Amino acid sequence: MARTVNSSDLSRNATKVFAAAEDHPVDVTRRDGEDLVLMSKSESQARDQLLEIAAQLIAVATDDRGSLEHRMSQMFPWILALSPDGQRKCAHDLLDASRASFSTGQAHLAIAELTAWKETASALAAGLTPVQADWLEADITVERP
Repeated sequence: MARTVNSSDLSRNATKVFAAAEDHPVDVTRRDGEDLVLMSKSESQARDQLLEIAAQLIAVATDDRGSLEHRMSQMFPWILALSPDGQRKCAHDLLDASRASFSTGQAHLAIAELTAWKETASALAAGLTPVQADWLEADITVERP
């Protein structure tokens, strides 16, 4: 289904338009009023969450008191559960993922990065320790069953 539909298409093919809106926002054009956007609630919530992250990061970026990590810890106190190197990496990773989200319109990039770092901090705060993974040195070919 197209990303833009006429309001008459919405009334004639509501099921198809609603199905398309679950995949991506759909612009509904109208002759007698301003165009509307139909999107899923999860899409709307992701956009709201991205705007919230943007507001927080703008506050961090425009504050000139202390290091980036310190300013981030004021906005996201869970960062303090990370090591100093982890705090530094987290701060930079969050900024990078957020820039990618804002420039591509893909809210999940920043949200996933923020969630991953927050979960890592929570695990460390709960006493879990990082485990070094053992990687296989040689490629192993697996035959089809």
